[in-house]
Amino acid sequence: MVNDVVIVGAGPVGLFLACELALAGVRPEVLDRLPARSGAQKANGLVGQVIRLLDHRGLHQPISGAPGAPQPVPRFVFGAFPLELHRLDPNPLYAVPVPQHRIEEVLEQRARELGVTVRRGCEVTGFTQDPSGVTVDYQDPDGEGQLHARYLVGADGGRSTVRKLAGIGFPGVTSPDPVSRIAHVRPPEGARLTEDGDVLLPGCPIPFRPFTHTRTEHGVFVLAPFNPEAVMVATMEWGGPPADEETPLTLDELRASIRRVTGADLELVPAPTAGPFTPRRQAGHNTRLAERYRQGRVLLVGDAAHVHAATGGPGLNLGLQDAANLGWKLAAELRGWAPPGLLDSYHRERHPIGERVFMHSQAQLALMAPGPGTTALRALFGELLSHEDNLGRIAALMAGSDIRYDTDCPHPLAGRFAPDLALSTANGPVRLAELTRGGRPLLLDLTGGQDPDHAAGWTDRVDAVAADCAEPPAGALLLRPDGYVVWASAVGEPDPDGLRRALRTWFGDPRA
Repeated sequence: MVNDVVIVGAGPVGLFLACELALAGVRPEVLDRLPARSGAQKANGLVGQVIRLLDHRGLHQPISGAPGAPQPVPRFVFGAFPLELHRLDPNPLYAVPVPQHRIEEVLEQRARELGVTVRRGCEVTGFTQDPSGVTVDYQDPDGEGQLHARYLVGADGGRSTVRKLAGIGFPGVTSPDPVSRIAHVRPPEGARLTEDGDVLLPGCPIPFRPFTHTRTEHGVFVLAPFNPEAVMVATMEWGGPPADEETPLTLDELRASIRRVTGADLELVPAPTAGPFTPRRQAGHNTRLAERYRQGRVLLVGDAAHVHAATGGPGLNLGLQDAANLGWKLAAELRGWAPPGLLDSYHRERHPIGERVFMHSQAQLALMAPGPGTTALRALFGELLSHEDNLGRIAALMAGSDIRYDTDCPHPLAGRFAPDLALSTANGPVRLAELTRGGRPLLLDLTGGQDPDHAAGWTDRVDAVAADCAEPPAGALLLRPDGYVVWASAVGEPDPDGLRRALRTWFGDPRA
């Protein structure tokens, strides 16, 4: 049997891509070398526009545990600077604190509900490709085998076997600094809260904002009280001796690091309940970006295409939106209606976004490093952040809401992620995000001025909905499955020629 797509890697990105493909009627098979989902603590949550994307698929509530639509966060952090986002209207930054293993659990459950096969304990050892497909060699507990697929996608992390076997370069920057240390411990004795909600440590005059990176002249300290019996404590240090990553981190070593960074001597005691932050040490950072995201019938998503510092939590925002961008385009190619060049637009659109995360993750580390030069730079940067327009630019950068794809449409919404509008339809009130659960393109008529016959040739692949909106931002909107607007008309100014051009450009020729 020939699979439509084989995805290597059953992390969040690989599983979400499988869901996107399955929604579009494509048969993906997911392979992962691990025998079971890893319980290791990796990402601590979701940050950015990806939260609104997951809401488009009905996944926000099961992942976050919170009812209703996503809500922006009043505060965040950039390079150990507090971002007072409550000053912004609108505020573009969303965040959900949730461990990665929970995200994987929800996504795997959804993938299996959609009929996706996930094969664990199955390691890819090689592949060959020709103009018609890819033959994948693998090793599992039953021995060696082969799978045949029309496309192969590497979602197998920063050390991606697929990327290496495809011969795709992975240039970037590797540094031995900073050294990070982290553990899950009891709340330190002597620590107390101020009226402003900051934490004061015994022997340290600097207040620390919980869940926020705080820079001192000697490094960075983080304290995150997840519950009354357990907190996460972490440090980052520059310029020390090479770290031995083979030797397990002890609480005494972390205590000494906290003393160097903050001046506080804390008694660290393991938390009474098992927590996700087992003591661990990470030396340096690795920031790399694949030269290309496609090599013939082999494609890369997520960390297989880019790795970077975790500061600010951009990884899943970047990787899951890679998957959303690729999923519908690959499905269109497989189902035969993709216009020329659509699949190649995956690299063209997403590689520059990877470059932006490459840039701002490096910038954040530079802003946290010790030294008088950095201190002076931070004083200037802090002044800049006092202006709301600069604060808004940083918030949009962290959210990924500053993305605007090239659509050849002059409307201000074109190329941007669709706003979540409150709508009234023939079936009752609904949010725009609730109209996109099926992962299909959507033509949304907000003023009754759009003749449905203009899209009649595309009804096999484009949903059309008429709705009322109290303050319509456009007369009509045409959305891609990944939530981005590719065409919009002004209120009271129908544009049937523009609509037909956009439908052909993005969703192929009309059916005969």
